[in-house]
Amino acid sequence: MLYCSYRKIIERGYSMDFTLLLTAVVIFLCVFLNKVSGKLGIPVLLAFIGLGMIFGSDGILKIPFDDYQFAEQACSAALIFIMFYGGFGTNLKLARSVAKRSVLMSTIGVVLTAGFLGIFCHLALGLSWTEGLLLGSLLGSTDAASVFSILRSKKLNLRYNTASLLEVESGSNDPVAYMLTAIMISVMKGEATVISILYMLFAQIVYGIACGIVIAFIAVKILKKIKFQTTGFDTIFVFAVALLSYALPSLLGGNGYLSTYIVGFLMGNAKIPNKKTLVPFFDGINGLMQMMIFFLLGLLSYPTKIFSVILPSMIIAFFLTFVARPLAVFLLFIPFKSKLSQKLLVSWSGLRGAASIVFAVMAAMSVETEQDIFHIVFCVVLFSILIQGTLLPFVAKKLNMIDETGDVMKTFTDYSDEVPIQFIKFTVKEKHPWCGSKIRSLTLPPDTILVMLIREKNRIIPKGNTVLQKDDTLILCAKSSGNIEGVHLSEKRIEKDDESIGMSISDVMANHKNDHDLIIMIQRNEKVIIPNGNTKLRENDILVINHQ
Repeated sequence: MLYCSYRKIIERGYSMDFTLLLTAVVIFLCVFLNKVSGKLGIPVLLAFIGLGMIFGSDGILKIPFDDYQFAEQACSAALIFIMFYGGFGTNLKLARSVAKRSVLMSTIGVVLTAGFLGIFCHLALGLSWTEGLLLGSLLGSTDAASVFSILRSKKLNLRYNTASLLEVESGSNDPVAYMLTAIMISVMKGEATVISILYMLFAQIVYGIACGIVIAFIAVKILKKIKFQTTGFDTIFVFAVALLSYALPSLLGGNGYLSTYIVGFLMGNAKIPNKKTLVPFFDGINGLMQMMIFFLLGLLSYPTKIFSVILPSMIIAFFLTFVARPLAVFLLFIPFKSKLSQKLLVSWSGLRGAASIVFAVMAAMSVETEQDIFHIVFCVVLFSILIQGTLLPFVAKKLNMIDETGDVMKTFTDYSDEVPIQFIKFTVKEKHPWCGSKIRSLTLPPDTILVMLIREKNRIIPKGNTVLQKDDTLILCAKSSGNIEGVHLSEKRIEKDDESIGMSISDVMANHKNDHDLIIMIQRNEKVIIPNGNTKLRENDILVINHQ
């Protein structure tokens, strides 16, 4: 990660052991900065970039790294997992209410922002049309890693489902920016014709979407049908699926990032086994990829060159933040009854990040430009993360967009609605003290509750007057880990816009698609309720569901 050009390693006299040691040191420093940056109020991704600049040619260690090809390949590979996890973590239930606005912003919004910025760069800064539009394409999308990082670390619970809107937009708009960048590179190289551009658009969109849907469908089927004999192999399988979702459509001329996001989104919202083990794994991979991208890009940059482009970069960043992005937001939100405060916050939340710099590396490798495109984009991203990112919590508070009753972690599908319920399973023997006793007379250990009774092959919801019999199998929820084959428990919170509020459980289950699901317990505030068919659901109820 630090210095992966073997030729240069030899020239500098670095051994492989030293390089690995240096890599470990950088990762440790990134983890440390992740802890410290929150206390200092600085976005952690900015700290990763700064660390790379310190290690780089103009920094303290002066590691000469100018391998654009390797940087582009490594960062593009890292983006695969960031895009996959962006889709995997998108909560479909919460995204539905903002889907139209999110999709508009991630498609037409990117095109409008790129167009506005391209026109400005030509008219105000004197760049050629092609160079200006290329710069607009590079900076047209918002960065999922930056947005996710700030919303999570600052626990920004936003009104009107705005966090979900930003999540879907930032997680899905990079493919459009990549497509625009590829078109502009083709135009600048003189290889573009009307037919070739139309075919490129067709191939990028159609092949990308088709491959994503097919790969996700097959992967979900395999995960449901095949039980891996070795623990962790399902995680390795999904890891390979993420790679395939990018590689296959890219070989066909499709948009690999679009396919990757779709696969992640469909798999993340499907009911697949051991999903709760996949989340922390890909969360860790996502964090490592963010470290690698931002560190490598910081290593690739030259701070001395940034000073030569800082003035036009600041002008571009100012126009992008206060004109281009807000103009796109306000135009696209016209058909919707969005609050002014929400539109202003969405406008401010258009953070630029890793994808823009990675695409700038790709452009720098492909075409000659009059301006230092890479360092201009790099400088704009620094401004965006430092100013917009740092002030995002402040702006949200000033606009009265903080929702004190919300939970931003529910917006990201960390599967908090499928939190594993730890439980204990045992069978009542004939001489056991509980045999022949009513459930209400039992004395259970602290933090333990009886949630299910299995008698022969029947699953029974226990009641206070239920009498335990010989060979009854009891399942107790407790604060201890364990898995029971055939019993899959999960939690679901009833949100304020849930259509089941006020309905009885019998009506809810009658309308439910899966007849085998069973609500076995309700946590209402501090109270635990063993429900029956007439129990009515309320807002903020937490349901414990058994999926048979």
